[in-house]
Amino acid sequence: MNPPVRDAAHRAGIWRGLEQGIVDVLGSDHAPHTREEKSKDYPASPSGMTGVQTLVPTMLDHVNAGRLSLMRLVDLTSAGPARLFAIAGKGRIAVGYDADLTVVDLKRRQTITNQWIKSRAGWTPYDGLTVTGWPVATFVRGYRVMWEGEVLTPARGEPVRFLETLAAA
Repeated sequence: MNPPVRDAAHRAGIWRGLEQGIVDVLGSDHAPHTREEKSKDYPASPSGMTGVQTLVPTMLDHVNAGRLSLMRLVDLTSAGPARLFAIAGKGRIAVGYDADLTVVDLKRRQTITNQWIKSRAGWTPYDGLTVTGWPVATFVRGYRVMWEGEVLTPARGEPVRFLETLAAA
């Protein structure tokens, strides 16, 4: 990650930003670098890590630990990005909005493992971490695309629509 989150002071600073309302968006990209690629000396080692698959379970664990409310997590991952980037049809459950939803079991305890990761990287820094809170289903524009860890359909991605672009049309 750039900048890297190297120690407890960095993590504490991120939590302070969340608590103070400075942080508007919580997201993750997906950098599917192998262990071999990541083990190279800087600057030959690539930035980033696998994260898109572990974002929801790790953050639900923080919700269960009382560090973050569920409403704040939803705002940071859905409404916040739509608001900040003026994305049309995203960020809330309402008529006319895309039905992009993640169904979670807030009490399910599960251990994150390298074997669970659906990436060419084949590993996660969270290997062996047991969390409370787990995604059980994902819907994209109303289509169920993941159920109990199994991807059910091919990618359904479409270009993001921005309010600015729609207003100019």
